[in-house]
Amino acid sequence: MSATVHETERGLGRGGRKETGILVGVALRGDAEGWSLEASMEELEALADSAGVRIVGRLTQQLDQANRATLVGSGKVEEIKALAAELQADVVLVDRDLTPHQQRNLERALDLKLIDRTALILDIFARHARSREGMLQVELAQMEYRLPRLTRMWTHLARQAGGRAGGGVGLRGPGETQIEIDRREIGRRISFLKAQIETLRAQRRRSRRQRKQAGLPVVAVVGYTNAGKSTLLNALSGSQIHAADQLFATLDPTTRRVTLPSGRVALFTDTVGFIQNLPTQLVSAFSATLEEVAEADLLLQVIDVTHPDAVGQAETVERVLAELGLADSPMVVAGNKVDRLGDEPTTADAGAPDEDWERLDPDDPLRGHALETLQAVIYPDLVPISARDGAGMARLLAAVESALTEQLISVRLRIPYASGEVLHRVHQHGVVGAERHDEHGSVIEARVPRYLLGGLERFVEPADGPLTQPIIDGEPSGAAG
Repeated sequence: MSATVHETERGLGRGGRKETGILVGVALRGDAEGWSLEASMEELEALADSAGVRIVGRLTQQLDQANRATLVGSGKVEEIKALAAELQADVVLVDRDLTPHQQRNLERALDLKLIDRTALILDIFARHARSREGMLQVELAQMEYRLPRLTRMWTHLARQAGGRAGGGVGLRGPGETQIEIDRREIGRRISFLKAQIETLRAQRRRSRRQRKQAGLPVVAVVGYTNAGKSTLLNALSGSQIHAADQLFATLDPTTRRVTLPSGRVALFTDTVGFIQNLPTQLVSAFSATLEEVAEADLLLQVIDVTHPDAVGQAETVERVLAELGLADSPMVVAGNKVDRLGDEPTTADAGAPDEDWERLDPDDPLRGHALETLQAVIYPDLVPISARDGAGMARLLAAVESALTEQLISVRLRIPYASGEVLHRVHQHGVVGAERHDEHGSVIEARVPRYLLGGLERFVEPADGPLTQPIIDGEPSGAAG
């Protein structure tokens, strides 16, 4: 095992404003490739910072397999304890998920607060949840995490009473009784939270139906945590969503109206950021929120191209989307924070797609950055942007509108003059290629969103050759009102 001390933090200890902690990372044989122990530890330190913990040291170890009792061996446990005492650390943060048995044994041996990766992420979520739905989902995840960790917390009381589980009438100790009480209380709370979340899920479904009826396409902004999703949504919509250079700075989904280049309006929804080894409790608890991603017409993935492991982060997002059944969803990819890579692009070219950055050429000084790899290997149509400076926004919106247009379905419609609102809706939300008017009404060839088809079925007629009076060919014919 190797140990590292952050010299600038030595001696601050418990007298500082923040809790101080040490990181413990363990690499096991058979761990998934593509995510190094060092990268994972760097992320854990960033998570600790988001949780208000100042890291003063770290230890790592390579193991063939985890110790079932304490994750690491007894000698290493003593090394952790010694380092924590030397640095006056308040908490030990472990970069893996611990079993309840491992956590109890380590806490007993270290006599310190012990937090594993899942508990740390849950703490950050609890800090950043603002909406009622977000707080309910966080509490549900916390309750499900804590329930299996109640076992034997009260055994010292049971020993004092001379009782043990299953000992018969008169022999059951108060410790076991307390466990049962706690389990029942948490079980009831979990049931209550699930019922509340289901009510909110139903409300979300109704809201989505209303959006569909309004004919507004929905774009879900997804990406690794701290990739700049909220900053991008602010830049596109002119809103003031909270954005900070922290992991999980924003948690609750936020939806804003964004005007596309043609004048049509789309709804952009900022979603919770993904992360390596996303805790299963969070995936389960946030299923209602993640439905927003599943129901979107288009995904807009935001990648921080300045991150040392930007490619790995993009692969993590792709893996989580696949786990959610969204591997084949249409997607536009934005490579964010290019302003940190060099002197360009600047705000001067923010409004002109022709002046945005194109693919890196062989002589570009930025060759070797993740941006080049992402464009050349994974996402050939990636759009370089700077959400902070506004560069690339026009080109990104054009890519979004193009991707939405590709999903339209071709139809020929005969619409009576008495149904003028239907014709207006098609012009507003579809792409009209040709239009002819006669004494009975309008006949149009158009490409419309799938969600409009239900209201257009009675107007559809078979194609019998091209219309003779093309009005617009291949371009949106109307602007959203």
